[in-house]
Amino acid sequence: MIVPESLLMTQPVRVEHDLLGDRAVPDDAYYGIHTLRALENFPITGTGISIYPDLVTALACVKQAAAIANCELGLLDDRRSVAIRLACEEIREGRLHEEFVVDVIQGGAGTSTNMNANEVICNRALEILGHSRGEYQHLHPLDHVNLSQSTNDVYPTAIKLALQLGIKRLLPEMSALRHAFAEKALEFDDVLKVGRTQLQDAVPMTLGQEFSTYAVMLGEDEQRLREASDLIREINLGATAIGTGINAHPDYAPLVTTRLSEVSGVQLMSSPNLIEATQDAGSFVQLSGVLKRVAVKLSKTCNDLRLLSSGPRAGIGEIALPAVQAGSSIMPGKVNPVIPEVVNQIAFEVIGNDMTVTMAAEGGQLQLNAFEPIIAHSLFKSLYHLAAGCRTLTDRCVKGIVANRERARRFVDESTALVTALTPILGYARSTEIAREALATGARVKDLVLAKKLMTPQELDEVMKPEILTKPHALTLHKPKSDA
Repeated sequence: MIVPESLLMTQPVRVEHDLLGDRAVPDDAYYGIHTLRALENFPITGTGISIYPDLVTALACVKQAAAIANCELGLLDDRRSVAIRLACEEIREGRLHEEFVVDVIQGGAGTSTNMNANEVICNRALEILGHSRGEYQHLHPLDHVNLSQSTNDVYPTAIKLALQLGIKRLLPEMSALRHAFAEKALEFDDVLKVGRTQLQDAVPMTLGQEFSTYAVMLGEDEQRLREASDLIREINLGATAIGTGINAHPDYAPLVTTRLSEVSGVQLMSSPNLIEATQDAGSFVQLSGVLKRVAVKLSKTCNDLRLLSSGPRAGIGEIALPAVQAGSSIMPGKVNPVIPEVVNQIAFEVIGNDMTVTMAAEGGQLQLNAFEPIIAHSLFKSLYHLAAGCRTLTDRCVKGIVANRERARRFVDESTALVTALTPILGYARSTEIAREALATGARVKDLVLAKKLMTPQELDEVMKPEILTKPHALTLHKPKSDA
């Protein structure tokens, strides 16, 4: 939020200086002049970066690792290093997150976010050292907190670390949803139903087979997400401005990467080419593409759930979703599939986010991509919302689904889908005639086959067994009837 000058005049302030001049900063704020200017420059979404606690935590991890490495290299004295590290520890524990106020969408390739972190950490460290906020002669946000660093290596590194934390939360939610579908697949293993292609009757299957596909799809996506996660373990910390490592000790890059791995608990590696790593957003594009894949398949699954539960009397109605709220302000008794619907909408958002990431990555120029703030904002939204969507779908929908067994079986008995199972015995042409007659007269396929004495009741019962209708099976009753 922007702090009006009129308000600043009515509360205690401190005066800070930057290249543009002096500004009054609220004395109780841990951020400083650079953050204040960013608040004025970027009133875009009204949402500060603190909405993504993973990013704030990751920034604190990076600054803590840098303070450790700089101290070990003799670039930062122990007293200042310890104060910075303690301040970072507090932020990692959840303190001062409300001080990370710059807008999630900002110009400057993330410089405002880095400045915000430098100032908050510095002012808290000053207090730890026994000084007041703003007394930068004792500890400076740029000379000390930002030592050996640039926004251009701190910010993408923090984004990648924060994405790792987000992925670690999404994967368990996907796994829980997969297990919920797998349990339903076992529960519905004996429910015979009509399989459909292009929304038309196709061939028989079991409801368990149908639900098992949703579990398999999620399992595949979990693996793809782990692969994408591995790609963002490579960071450019130590690259400083463009990857040449200017103003950093020769040993800083490998050392700070090691210390960041230790501080964060995430195994990271330094890129073999820091210049390439500073300008390339390819790993973000890869991750976004995987998240889009997850979203697309989740949405398709939710489309299926809405179709299968449609009705309850005038639709397919082979399953019933748990009723979680009234569905209409005008139609009494109506219940809508609101949980699949909300997951559909999350999927639409993630697909749009992927396009944003794609365009932002493509828009990079020369040695830096200036659009990483919108990349980060898009990826964090996708991760957070997908995790919430999977959890909601698991707990509020899938676990409570029940099968309408009699209705599903009635559809099988009344459908022309049975004709396909009889084709190896009766031949394609005769099976087609039976299907057309069934549709024209409303008669059941079974009744027509028996009336025409094409099969005995015993033979028909054998073919109608679920294990024959729903799995590969060699039919040996007799050769196909002549089509003549």
